[in-house]
Amino acid sequence: MHKLKLLFISIMALLFSAHSMSNVVHKERSLYRNLLVEETSDLRCLKFDEKTRQSSQSCMYISDPKKLVFNYTKLAFSSLLLIDNPKNVLIIGLGGGTLSNMIHELYPKAHIENVEIDPSVIKVARDYFNFIETDNVTAKVQDGRIFIKRAALKSQQFDWIILDAFNGDYIPEHLLTKEFFEEIKSVLAEGGIVAANTFSSSKLYEHESATYHAVFGDFINVTANNNSNRIILAGYSNIPTEQQIAQRVTQLAPLLAPYDVDIKAISQRMFFTKDGKDWPSDTKVLTDQYSPANLLNF
Repeated sequence: MHKLKLLFISIMALLFSAHSMSNVVHKERSLYRNLLVEETSDLRCLKFDEKTRQSSQSCMYISDPKKLVFNYTKLAFSSLLLIDNPKNVLIIGLGGGTLSNMIHELYPKAHIENVEIDPSVIKVARDYFNFIETDNVTAKVQDGRIFIKRAALKSQQFDWIILDAFNGDYIPEHLLTKEFFEEIKSVLAEGGIVAANTFSSSKLYEHESATYHAVFGDFINVTANNNSNRIILAGYSNIPTEQQIAQRVTQLAPLLAPYDVDIKAISQRMFFTKDGKDWPSDTKVLTDQYSPANLLNF
């Protein structure tokens, strides 16, 4: 009992020490959440939960902003194994603008539209995370689903759609339904790809997988070794061969290396659902009437 008490005290001391070394450089209450920008040594992070301050939405190395911090942002670039030279990119969920910045550097002629519901997040991205805006790179304050509906009415098409409205344990339920994915599919250009940052394990995992499959057919799970997140790649028309993926890895490796993206390792973490679905065949599909929140009652 005495040893357990000492262990507990030691752990708390370490946590307190790590917390005390951090420096809050910005703090505000937006229309939707608490926003916190915190610096610890060389790391600057955007956080949404001031109480625990454990989960970061976006981080950058102050001394090397180009280098990616999170595995999920690195995994998202598995999309480039399926598409080449994207020209029209849509990102739903801005965070610090890391994905947008990197795509802009890789493809400076690409049109990149960032959609973020919270105007305070956009301002923080500009002020603290070097978010790049140009004639080709824009940020719009709007709910992602409303944007998609209006884009469909205007017959807009995107060849790379990134869904990143995810804070680690929650995705807005209206962005996780069959109807929403059908709307996404309607603005996806021929040969384009949808990349979604989402759950690797949760009560929603099977339902979410079944819903993606109901709309897009077979898709690809890309996971990190720690299974903290998964990236779903959906909407592709042809499954690339191993030889085609190997060729793309060779082409992309030197381009992505400065961002600390090991595209060869990522290519080995791609799992095709055609090789075996990991959810029961009778799994209920999520709809606007049967949403993730309702699952808590079952």
